[in-house]
Amino acid sequence: MKIAFVVNDIKTEWPDYTTTFLAYEATKHKHEVWYVSVDDFVYDADENIHAYAYSTLNVDMQSTVTFLNGVNSRENIRSYVNLQEMDVLMLRNDPTDDAYARPWARLAAINFSRFATRYNVLAINDPDGLSKAVNKLYLQFFPKEIRPETLITRDKKQIKQFAADRGTIVIKPLVGSGGRNVFLLRPEDKPNINQMLETVARDGYVIAQEYLPEAVNGDVRVFLMNGKLLEVDGKIAAFRRVRHGDDMRSNMTVGATSAPYQPNPSIYSLVDKITPLIQRDGLFLVGLDVVGDKIMEINVFSPGGLCSAETFNQVNYSAAIINNIEKKVLYRKRHPELSNIELAMYDESNVGDT
Repeated sequence: MKIAFVVNDIKTEWPDYTTTFLAYEATKHKHEVWYVSVDDFVYDADENIHAYAYSTLNVDMQSTVTFLNGVNSRENIRSYVNLQEMDVLMLRNDPTDDAYARPWARLAAINFSRFATRYNVLAINDPDGLSKAVNKLYLQFFPKEIRPETLITRDKKQIKQFAADRGTIVIKPLVGSGGRNVFLLRPEDKPNINQMLETVARDGYVIAQEYLPEAVNGDVRVFLMNGKLLEVDGKIAAFRRVRHGDDMRSNMTVGATSAPYQPNPSIYSLVDKITPLIQRDGLFLVGLDVVGDKIMEINVFSPGGLCSAETFNQVNYSAAIINNIEKKVLYRKRHPELSNIELAMYDESNVGDT
């Protein structure tokens, strides 16, 4: 199959990124694999969707390091490709990474890929589903019992009252990722509350969220495929993110470390409650951040950390994902009438390979 991975910028990718693992695995499977940065789309005068892209053909496959170095090498000249000839566009760019420096780039992948789906190109995750999840408000569409109590506002008085009623809360920007401007607000922090709120509100709306005591142990990253727990050989793709020192954030970008994790019954219960909504929105590959019995965030654009799950469980989850995409492409050839969302969620174990 022909598959293009859409990223923010190929030059900022890293060997341990989930996207790299997936592109590496697809290349191992002898597929035609391309990388597209979000500023390289072209809607041509002939009304075809093109892009300037980098091929993974003839790169050194010794490791993900040599693989990515090969993709980024000077010898690998980018090509002008017709995206309508692709079988799959895998949208792996994170809009929040472009929110401040390149706001025009945030929705580029979503908007251009919509045109490609008109030509039976499978875009995953589904562009319309992704458009619902461009900020953390998306979590509020899910059942109340599986998410922390939350206030979203720019009114400082409301946030102060929310904090006074609950003692300790977390505040963070509505748009953002990587633990940027996330604060733990305790009663003893009252003298600094205005400064903290000004810092967060500078980026727009503020999320005030109940603090879950279990967060002292970090959180859990769990992967879903087709709306269900990603499982290979009886092992769930998941790992624990352990906070660094006194930092209350569990983001790997701020020093958190990963550790093995075996899902407990509450994880299965959480997933059962959100599966219908994930499938409704065509979100093929998703990462959940879980604390206790609550989902803190739903990562639908470029959920990372798959390499940690593979290392701890000694399982090639990347291969399972690519295998599943291959089956979708084959199913499309027999059922061209399927919508993008229907194909994105196709799972032969449920539908039957007919």
